[in-house]
Amino acid sequence: MKRSVLYIEDKEKIGSWVKGELEQRGFSVQWLLSGEGAEKEVNQHEIVILDIMLPGLDGFTVGKRLKKAAPAVPILLLSARTSIDDKVDGLQFADDYLTKPFHTDELVARLEVLTRRSGGIHSERIALGNHIEVDPEVQMVYDKYTGEEIILTGKQHQILMYFLRHPNQVLPKEQIYEAIWNETYITGDKTLMVHISRLRQKLERYPDSSEIIETLKGIGYRVKL
Repeated sequence: MKRSVLYIEDKEKIGSWVKGELEQRGFSVQWLLSGEGAEKEVNQHEIVILDIMLPGLDGFTVGKRLKKAAPAVPILLLSARTSIDDKVDGLQFADDYLTKPFHTDELVARLEVLTRRSGGIHSERIALGNHIEVDPEVQMVYDKYTGEEIILTGKQHQILMYFLRHPNQVLPKEQIYEAIWNETYITGDKTLMVHISRLRQKLERYPDSSEIIETLKGIGYRVKL
């Protein structure tokens, strides 16, 4: 089955070239000239390729909206900007960043990595600790021993899926907050801490346990798979 890509690029010459190259390599590509309406399309695809310099809404704004609409769909940013600040800003919500000009082989290699990661999430249940299983295809969480579904709130679910998109990585609390709430993190804000505490109550076997969600004091959180 062809891997489905949502590609957002306003430059017709570049867009036509990339679309053609990807389709020759087995991808199915929906190409949009702007980010308008992209939120309605994103859940139909396995991955997003997003140019930063867009007419109307810029790529950073579009990317944040897409990630909020579909947290599990990876985003690859394309940009002629090479500054560290731009890359850091982009990677607050995106999963990878490729600088123009680029070779098609590198683009495809990065897409392969991202789709393998997301494919792993969508294809089979993921074990968390010894007692939790996540079925990301239907986006449900189960107690393995009782078989019962564990009901999460919307934000708890988004946080958990964000962890699963970044397994074994130490994620700064600022990064998690801004990806989930699409707002700038304010130092001292306890919102994320409260949501993760309540998520732990539903997932961990024992109170105050960090078997599934590990806290790195002063830095952030990590989920080990």
